[in-house]
Amino acid sequence: MAANESKEKRIQSPCVGLCSTTVGDRVCRGCQRTEDEIRDWFALDAEARSARMQALDALRVRVASRFLRVEDPECLEAQLIRHRIRFRSEQPSLSRAIELLRVGRTRIQDLSRYGLQRHASVARLAPDALYAALQEALMQEAPRRLTTAPIEPSV
Repeated sequence: MAANESKEKRIQSPCVGLCSTTVGDRVCRGCQRTEDEIRDWFALDAEARSARMQALDALRVRVASRFLRVEDPECLEAQLIRHRIRFRSEQPSLSRAIELLRVGRTRIQDLSRYGLQRHASVARLAPDALYAALQEALMQEAPRRLTTAPIEPSV
């Protein structure tokens, strides 16, 4: 099997290793999946996982766009690579920006060096406070992303 095929067949997960469902959250603060989605993730077929990844990215873009603007997507990607922050090739830049802030919020001084610009409403927030505000908004919005249909694992 070619390396590209192997990579394509690998099961991707939005997990970032900060599962808060283990401490009682119904929606994970790390990946914004519900405890049911986390439990059933590997039972879903590739199409269902891809749809969920797209929905999670859409949530992150919708929320992050209230706080940030990506001025230079190439700069953001270069910084993610430089700092070895995991991202997917199809992941939108604003979703990637959340990952950058999650990992680097206490070390980042100037967001413009990462290709990002704060909106005026949060211009005075330090990166760690900005990330906290983003996280709070994500946690409020995450349940709205879900449909009323239960997850149906493939067999």
